[in-house]
Amino acid sequence: MNGADLPRWDSALAVVAHPDDESFGLGAVLSAFIDSGTRVSVLCFTRGEASTLHGDTDDLATTRANELAQAARELGITDVHLLSYPDGQLGALDPNELTQAILDVAALIHPDGLITFDASGVTGHPDHQCATAVVTQVAATLGIAALGWTVPNSVAEVLNAEFGSQFAGHGPSDIDLSITVDRARQRRAIDLHPSQAVPGSVLWRRLDLLADREYLRWLYRPGRTN
Repeated sequence: MNGADLPRWDSALAVVAHPDDESFGLGAVLSAFIDSGTRVSVLCFTRGEASTLHGDTDDLATTRANELAQAARELGITDVHLLSYPDGQLGALDPNELTQAILDVAALIHPDGLITFDASGVTGHPDHQCATAVVTQVAATLGIAALGWTVPNSVAEVLNAEFGSQFAGHGPSDIDLSITVDRARQRRAIDLHPSQAVPGSVLWRRLDLLADREYLRWLYRPGRTN
């Protein structure tokens, strides 16, 4: 299956927890949607101020907001809605507040579908898991589909063994879409996040292992039990 086999959505809203999630995680998937003619918007819940990479504590929230804006332009994203919920603490917030934040953006762009990380959070980050739970609820409320980005078990196992990471993958029977992607724009977008794109990190190994494939699961489909 190639990118042309993605859902034929006129408009999609990608919901992420942190600046760089749209590029490091979803970059190739969003690029494939955009190439197929979908208008893609991004809602990011936090400004990523809790990151400790590079020891950068000098207004990191502003730095990462600027990186997100540049990377989004590179990917071809139509618009970015950047909020200021506390990085690393989404799970402590009232989920109704996060739900309403998505609904407010959805009322502006009228998406045909939502895109986010898999329910596991993929990397194990609790902010990712929280964002996905809220997205799934919103999809059911709006009666639209939601897709979650995931990785195969085989990739997760290699990453965890080599880096001590906490990636959570899925077996073939639990993966709904496997698409061929072009990573050129994703890699350029990643380069626009210099505060986070650390040489030799698990990110680059993951991209090598995935090669030209990305994997998605249905989080919600109207009229179906997922």
